[in-house]
Amino acid sequence: METYEILLQKARQELPEITQGNERFTIDKVMGHLERNKTVLSNLKKIAKDLDRDPEHLLKYLLRELATPGKFFGERVIFGTKISATAINKKIKKYASEFVFCPECHKPETKLIEEKGARYIKCNACGAKKPVKAI
Repeated sequence: METYEILLQKARQELPEITQGNERFTIDKVMGHLERNKTVLSNLKKIAKDLDRDPEHLLKYLLRELATPGKFFGERVIFGTKISATAINKKIKKYASEFVFCPECHKPETKLIEEKGARYIKCNACGAKKPVKAI
């Protein structure tokens, strides 16, 4: 008769490799530079596309969180003040936790939907639907 430990070891060897939902999903770091007293980002639209969110929604969130003016000029974003890349990356990560990752299963397979004037995050993986705050 096999012992519990041997059976447990055998069971673990037969299990598929465990992956966490967030490990395969990475958010690019912002790329940009300073022009006098302004911050210019060149890849915010790509980051928004990777997050599957409207670039205007992401920009509006960043402008509010960073308390700075700014807007899109073609593919680039110009902020009206000098802002460190670290600060912008932290805010993008916070945006993802509020508006991208499912609050139930923590997977990024979500959509922002509007129903009856309220905005919700709907998860395509687990089906959860939770309200999100307005920006």
